[in-house]
Amino acid sequence: MADRNVLGGPLELCGTDPVTGFYRDGCCTSGPEDLGSHTICAVVTAEFLEHQKSIGNDLSTPMLQYGFPGLVPGDRWCVTAVNWLRAHHDGAAAFVVLASTHERALEIVPLEILREHGVDVPSSPGDY
Repeated sequence: MADRNVLGGPLELCGTDPVTGFYRDGCCTSGPEDLGSHTICAVVTAEFLEHQKSIGNDLSTPMLQYGFPGLVPGDRWCVTAVNWLRAHHDGAAAFVVLASTHERALEIVPLEILREHGVDVPSSPGDY
């Protein structure tokens, strides 16, 4: 069965430059190995990156030994639902690409909160 997004449709690609996803396939696909639930396709901002660094999740510093170039504002990245929700509570949430956010994120973050930060929100379910 195909992975679904939070809107109930097929999970769409999140980002390939840099290549994101727990499985580094460009999608926020999740499975039993993904204990952190890297399910939210975020369009990162400087504020979000700074927040993540302040909580010990440095996404901006390159770690070339792991093939990670470091993120810059505007990059799309599959982030953990818990860290994204923490940023939301702290007023530093990144934008969310709902069509590329895995339905498993809903186990942690309510759809209403994701929609508040959505950058691809359809005007009605029929528009999706």
